[in-house]
Amino acid sequence: MSNDKLKVLIISHGHPSYSIGGAEVASYNLYRGIDGLDDCEAHYLARIGPPHNVHRDTPFMSLRQREREVMYYADDYDHFRLSNRDPAALRRDFSQYLKDLQPDVVHFHHFLGLGVECVYEVKRTLPNVPVVVTLHEFLSICHHHGQMVKTEGKRLCRRATPGDCALCFPDLSPGMFLRREMFLKSFFDQVDLFISPSEFLIERYVEWGLPRKKMRLLENGIDTGKIAPPRPIPSNGRRSRLGFFGQVTAFKGVDVALEAALRVPKSVWRDDAALMIFGGNLEGQPEAFRQRFETLLKSAGRRARFYGAYRSEELPDLMGDIDWLVVPSIWWENAPIVIQEAGLHGRPVICSNIGGMAEKVRHTKTGLHFRVGSVEDLVDRFVEVLTNPDLWQTMRTNIDQPLSYQAAAAQHVERYHALLAKQPGTRFYRGTGRTRTVSSQLVVNLRERRSGPLRRVG
Repeated sequence: MSNDKLKVLIISHGHPSYSIGGAEVASYNLYRGIDGLDDCEAHYLARIGPPHNVHRDTPFMSLRQREREVMYYADDYDHFRLSNRDPAALRRDFSQYLKDLQPDVVHFHHFLGLGVECVYEVKRTLPNVPVVVTLHEFLSICHHHGQMVKTEGKRLCRRATPGDCALCFPDLSPGMFLRREMFLKSFFDQVDLFISPSEFLIERYVEWGLPRKKMRLLENGIDTGKIAPPRPIPSNGRRSRLGFFGQVTAFKGVDVALEAALRVPKSVWRDDAALMIFGGNLEGQPEAFRQRFETLLKSAGRRARFYGAYRSEELPDLMGDIDWLVVPSIWWENAPIVIQEAGLHGRPVICSNIGGMAEKVRHTKTGLHFRVGSVEDLVDRFVEVLTNPDLWQTMRTNIDQPLSYQAAAAQHVERYHALLAKQPGTRFYRGTGRTRTVSSQLVVNLRERRSGPLRRVG
């Protein structure tokens, strides 16, 4: 390993091996992309918690992941303030990890389960190291799962003020929301660069009070290695299979899609059409939503099929079975990775007409928009794609290929260098003439520093 490589630490709230979500996949793809560059060395620190057990003498574990991947156990977390309730542990353990690793750049892809105090610990421990944060949703702005949707009636929320937020949560006062906002912004002041994959998200955070000069638009890259060909159909067949991929939750609007499939006239739907639902986490949803989903699914009969959760490596094969991607979310979304994946596989998208979805899908060019939450409008879009045999191919030819994770990594590294060039008295090249072995060995070092020599972790 050369001693003049740019060393980048990517921090995520979960490892995709254990927690499958868009932010986890995006962070891991960035880690892989940066580590594949000749002049870079990437490290990946992912938060882990229950049902996994913490090791007796250290919160760090290797769990037999790839080289330079470390798990960090954290489970004392304040969801309201996005705060770590055990700052002493951060000062002791997280800070020591940073000292041992000595990264040139620290890039957070989320604070969930970790706490925004991690930003302060980076700046306290390594004052000249730039901190980068990728924004994924509105969790810092909105206490309602970061969705910016009202708790009553799931109406879209267009602004966040202490008074408005308290109306959604009557047991919390406006003063508590004001203090929450001030608390979070005190840590965000220490961030050197915010990255967003959508202009819509940037506008929301600027309106909330973050400085536009710290914002940059950069896409999250995806794995472009395997592309699904068009679904084989007979010469007189139709592009009639509609696919939903994602978490099966009310916010994702899967019930809207199911109800729309039920309402399409039989003469239009016919026996060859199907709404194919791929997604997990249904068991974790409120009872009322689960009952609604199951009732709609039963009523749909052969019109809809629920396949359950899937792994990311299965996606190309699953995409091969559908013609159209349906993204019916009732919240704003940011830059759904599934839309990028649909673009990779040449599948036009039918999506809600708001937020990052509307930004990423060009209406009548690469897909169709429908009025968010409107079953009737989605029925019209289903009828349109099922009765217009030329629409699929026309839109498919307009779809641009998404950014690969390798190309995205190169773009991020350019931003890192720009930040480092502004740091007074610092340079990322190491002149020590020494190299370090990290990952699981780093875990061992941290354990030994705490309690003496122990056996290898993992």
